[in-house]
Amino acid sequence: MHTGRIISVNIEKTIHVPAGTYILAVSGGVDSMVLLDILSKLQAPSSKIALTVAHFDHGIRTDSHLDRQLVARKARKYGLPFVYSNGNLGADASEEKARNARYEFLRKVQAQAGADGIITAHHMNDVLETATHNLLRGTGRRGMASLKSVDGIIRPLLHLPKSKLKAYADANSLEWREDSTNLDTRYRRNYIRHKLLPAMQLKSPQKFEQLRAIIKRQADLNRAIDNSLQTMLHVQPDIKTLRRHDVIIMPHNVARELVGEWLRKNGLREFSRLHLERATMALKTARPHTSLDLGKNHRIEFDKKHATLKKA
Repeated sequence: MHTGRIISVNIEKTIHVPAGTYILAVSGGVDSMVLLDILSKLQAPSSKIALTVAHFDHGIRTDSHLDRQLVARKARKYGLPFVYSNGNLGADASEEKARNARYEFLRKVQAQAGADGIITAHHMNDVLETATHNLLRGTGRRGMASLKSVDGIIRPLLHLPKSKLKAYADANSLEWREDSTNLDTRYRRNYIRHKLLPAMQLKSPQKFEQLRAIIKRQADLNRAIDNSLQTMLHVQPDIKTLRRHDVIIMPHNVARELVGEWLRKNGLREFSRLHLERATMALKTARPHTSLDLGKNHRIEFDKKHATLKKA
């Protein structure tokens, strides 16, 4: 639990959330507690913003129930509905497992509430950490700028560094809890946060800023590429169908991007690079009246001119 000295930090006017009904993910850490405080002030009737506070207890730490108690108490203070779930993932749960469980919970709450979207407290530091994490794993263009507001998830703090969020928390005497697992550098993301990036910033500030600029340029480039892909898909026969000739005449890397966007446009998110490569090659080479399975739930059926995505 933390309180601090009063200083002048005015970031409220830089936070923008469209009118709507939202699930606000609050962990109890400083970032989400700052966002909770700011958005609670935007809940005037004229703002047309309605919030439900959602907390997911991963069950990784023995004291995580104290996080839930803090978030529940603050939600009551702000007059907001509060929901939570216990994951019971255990101390050895991976970062990926914890993240997937958390978003599964948030999506479920969103569906139950009929909410327009989910709001999270990711900030500028998270953008850099996520890009570095994905680079170390071996990423494509999307992984370089994957942390953004997209797919019904709004991240209104991405323009702010963590230092400003902490300063706001101090200025407004906010309470928060530190997650001890965030200091465990056995987790790759924590190693990046506490070891790799600070060392890089200390030894070569210029290179550090160059990395930040590269990630920003990649995000801008991704938007331009995605807009072009949307235009290409717009001229296809329908959302489920691609003209095979359009894919065949493209350079392979461009064709793969188009097929990936086509799959995402149809609600497929969890496909591997191997699946994407196989699908792209099949669109170019598969014989008519054949099909390609994409996992358990979808398949692509081919005729001479078209490829059609169908439920398996």
